[in-house]
Amino acid sequence: MNLTVTGHHVDVTSSMRNYVNDKMERLQRHSDNLFGVHVILTVEKSRQKAEATIKVSGTQLYADTTEPDMYAAIDLLTDKLDRQLIRHKEKMKTHRRTGDTAIPE
Repeated sequence: MNLTVTGHHVDVTSSMRNYVNDKMERLQRHSDNLFGVHVILTVEKSRQKAEATIKVSGTQLYADTTEPDMYAAIDLLTDKLDRQLIRHKEKMKTHRRTGDTAIPE
């Protein structure tokens, strides 16, 4: 997984980068086809915003959150992306029946 963390009006410290990395590792459980994750951390006055774009096979997933605390925003962002990945995985699953589908007489 290729993880990129950038900051907008904020210096991304190593502790923030490690925190985001640990949280995004959780997303690996649901899909092995994560090609890239781009996280943008933004500070606007008293609002802390975290947004991410994930490239998955077939599509891109996007989520963003705004909280007073940056670490809380990262937590909520990870939860949103987790739910989106689960939903995407269910969509990609084939629902065809296998075997004999003939109706017995």
